[in-house]
Amino acid sequence: MSYRVAALYKFTALPDYQQLQEPLQKMCDLFEVKGTLLLAAEGINGTIAGKTNAISEVINFLRADRRLNDLDVKYSAASSMPFYRMKVRLKREIVTMGVAGVDPNKTVGTYVDPSDWNALITDPDTILIDTRNDYEVGIGTFRGAVNPNTKTFREFPDWVEANRDSINKPKVAMFCTGGIRCEKASSFMLENGFDDVYHLKGGILKYLETQEKSQSLWEGDCFVFDQRVAVTHGLEESEYDQCFACRRPITETDKSRAEYEKGVSCHHCFDEMTDAQKSAFAERQKQIQLAKKRGEIHIGRKGI
Repeated sequence: MSYRVAALYKFTALPDYQQLQEPLQKMCDLFEVKGTLLLAAEGINGTIAGKTNAISEVINFLRADRRLNDLDVKYSAASSMPFYRMKVRLKREIVTMGVAGVDPNKTVGTYVDPSDWNALITDPDTILIDTRNDYEVGIGTFRGAVNPNTKTFREFPDWVEANRDSINKPKVAMFCTGGIRCEKASSFMLENGFDDVYHLKGGILKYLETQEKSQSLWEGDCFVFDQRVAVTHGLEESEYDQCFACRRPITETDKSRAEYEKGVSCHHCFDEMTDAQKSAFAERQKQIQLAKKRGEIHIGRKGI
């Protein structure tokens, strides 16, 4: 594999997060690292990719800040650069829930190592909840997990309130891709009356990296937010592709459906878009193809 991919996050107080943006952007640009990093007063989150030594330089740069010296990083590999550009963005939250007062720096659930995860989720006293979005759950999840059918993480608090009576086991276990969403979800649930709350340390990525496939309770693939689309056990790249209009995962069979037009729509988003949006996507796809023929990357193309 030619590139190293680092998924990272850390909930920690960063009151000066705005001042961190420029030096971090320059550091990534210097070492030709690409991806997206989010900075907020509550911490840092994102995924970056580059040559192995370049990723090491950026991670060391971040960890030189004492507040980030134990930064949570999950490594994997990619056969080609999975991002188009580098973006360091300032946000109100590093993972958007939209509920005031939810702070994993103050209150958080019990971290569970991947090696202990199977025992917890097969305990009959445990209810297992997938905190990811519906299109992510659709291509893979843990056996027996509850799917909240949310389209964004903002919907999770409302789902909890609407289904409080159904979350009726003594232990609540939650998981997500890299650990950040379920960490914030655990904080929310503890603040809202749930007492015995657990979440998978390092998320699905760490579980797939460290646990033997023969003993795994994971079924399917894990969606990732880059050009690899999804990974499976051992963090190997999966065979999923992606609709570049809505960014949802699609298969080769999905591409044969009438709703699919490369760069314009798929069966997931065909009925969600207006004719004007489809026309705009069609024009974008045309410009992408023209740029490709010239050996260039279309400058208007959105990164992931």
